[in-house]
Amino acid sequence: MPAKSFGRAAAALTLAGAALLGLSGTANASQSASYIGDGYANNSTAVWCVQHLINEVARQNNRAAIDEDSTWGPQTKDQVVWFQTLEHVQPDGIVGPFTGDNILYHGDRQYGGKSGACFPFVPSDSGLFE
Repeated sequence: MPAKSFGRAAAALTLAGAALLGLSGTANASQSASYIGDGYANNSTAVWCVQHLINEVARQNNRAAIDEDSTWGPQTKDQVVWFQTLEHVQPDGIVGPFTGDNILYHGDRQYGGKSGACFPFVPSDSGLFE
């Protein structure tokens, strides 16, 4: 299996496992998720979620998608900065609660939103969901 496909499969399995454990339904889960970006620990599942959710928005706006490789790097940071500019959020390339809310709200419905599999992994204050 190519490394790219393996990374996607691993991320999908991790998310599926979290959903089965019921982690995606609690409102506080996202509030405890770590920031994502340069200088942060960058949980690989959280990075994949950001990549996947922003790619959905990119496709809707005729922008090229980036690799969903679960690794924080320059392409992911650039995509976050683009998304922040699109959403009129301070473009610092860091996914904190406000950017996270917007990513969860505007991204793929299966993984985003308050009940999506990515909710526990992306920082959010749940402001857009109440």
